[in-house]
Amino acid sequence: MNTAARLAPLGLAALLALTACGSGEQATSASGVPLVSEGQLTVCVNPPFEPFAYTDSSGEVVGLDMDIVNEVAKDLDVELVTKVSAFETMQSGTDLDTGSCDLVTSGMTITPEREAKLDFSKPYFDADQGLLVAAGSGITGVDGLAGKTVAVQQATTGETWAEENGLTVVQFEELGLQIKALETGQVDAVVNDIAVLGPYASGDLEVAATFPTGEQYGIGVKTGSTELLAAVNATLDRIREDGTYDALYTARIGTAPSTASSEG
Repeated sequence: MNTAARLAPLGLAALLALTACGSGEQATSASGVPLVSEGQLTVCVNPPFEPFAYTDSSGEVVGLDMDIVNEVAKDLDVELVTKVSAFETMQSGTDLDTGSCDLVTSGMTITPEREAKLDFSKPYFDADQGLLVAAGSGITGVDGLAGKTVAVQQATTGETWAEENGLTVVQFEELGLQIKALETGQVDAVVNDIAVLGPYASGDLEVAATFPTGEQYGIGVKTGSTELLAAVNATLDRIREDGTYDALYTARIGTAPSTASSEG
C-alpha cells in the first residue's frame, strides 16, 4: 500500500471527527443559555406592526417589542439580531423549529392553538381588537359591516374574531397591506389589534369601534427552550420592577400602562 493510500483513511477519519464535534456544539450566551448563533439573540419579527415592530426612517426595525427583546439581549450580554419573517411561520412555530431565530414577536397573542406549537413568555401587553374605517363611512360597529368586506391579517386573532362574527373577510399577509386596501377602496374596513390601528386614525381614516377580547401578547420561544424562556421572563420581571417597562410603554404607546398591563 502506498503512502497516500495509508494516509487517506486517517485524513477521512480526522475530517469525520471534526465534523461530528462541530455538529454537536451548541451556541450559548455568556450565562450558558442556548442560542441559535454564538453571541447573538436572533428575533423574528413581522413589520409593519406599529408601534410594536416597524421600520424607521433609517431602515431599522424598532417598536415596543424590539425595545423589550433588546433588554433581553442586554441581560444575556449578547447582540440582538433581527430577521423579518412572515407572521404565519412565526406563529406556527416553524421559524423556531427550523432554527431561524431564538424568539418570535410582533404583537403575538397567546392562544391555546399557538401554545401547542411554541412556548410563550409571561404576558407583556393587554390587547383588544379594533375596527378602522374611512372617515364619515357611517360604520360604527359590527352591525354596520353587513354586506361589507373586511381586511384581516392572515393567521391572527383578528381574523378569527372577524370570522366568528360572520364577517366577509379578505386576507392580507401584513398590516401595511390591510391599510393600503382600505385607503384604495378595496375593502370597507380593517380589523386588527387596536393598539396598532391608532397611528393610522387621522385624516381620512378613523377607529370606529373597540372590541374587548381579553387578549394578551407574549414572546415566543421554541417548545422546550426552558433556559431561554426563563431568561426572557426574568427580563420582563426586571423591567417591570425597575420602571423600564413603564418608560418604554409610554414612549411607544403614548400613554402610561394600566395597572393590569404593568403587572402583566
